[in-house]
Amino acid sequence: MSHQPPKTLDGQPRAFFGRRSGKKLHEGQQAIYDATLPELEITLEGPLDPKSLFPDAEKLIVEIGYGGGEHLALEAGRHKTVGYIGCEVFTGGIGKMVQAINAGGLDNIRLYTDDALKLLMALPDASLDEVYLLYPDPWPKTRHHKRRFVSPTTLKELARVIRPGGQFHFATDIEDYANWTLAHILRAPAFAFAPERPGSWHEPYPGWEATRYERKARREGRMISFYFSFTRQQDDRANAA
Repeated sequence: MSHQPPKTLDGQPRAFFGRRSGKKLHEGQQAIYDATLPELEITLEGPLDPKSLFPDAEKLIVEIGYGGGEHLALEAGRHKTVGYIGCEVFTGGIGKMVQAINAGGLDNIRLYTDDALKLLMALPDASLDEVYLLYPDPWPKTRHHKRRFVSPTTLKELARVIRPGGQFHFATDIEDYANWTLAHILRAPAFAFAPERPGSWHEPYPGWEATRYERKARREGRMISFYFSFTRQQDDRANAA
């Protein structure tokens, strides 16, 4: 059930790693945050039907760890008939997202401010069209790799909630995390990786505008980024694999 702590595939409780606070919001940001977030925030008390949030949405998309919210706000502004759920625990990022929603009149976004795996566990089967995980914390030290969001546990939940033919998008500028993710996908038969041509995974998604994290990476000389899209296979193909 969604109110229970997420567990790994061996039944052990899954630890959550990530900052929940940071630089204090200035007075104007705090006022908007306090006034607007309660109307946007998703609270889980059991299973969540995303159609209850967006009854008329043509598609339902989740973005995990939206950071400053640049990509989420841009896409929601471009696609007003799509319902978006943004997952972020860092209060600075939530504050910026709330400001963007308020300034842009983006009524097709709702926010979840706890561990994204809890949200995935609360969603019905095949209820999402797409999920984005963009520039997540790479946890570069080997002893910290278990803290990475991509894992057998999370991929199992993503496979359950993404409809057949839907997609899981993953972007990073860390080659080791790119290899890590591909290795896990190859062991997850529910997903297929079928790039148009070799190297096309270095090309940004259509309509992409660099996030602040990507711009930072480029300033630091880490110019190679990876933009993967994995397709949720039809259930019979996934089961056959």
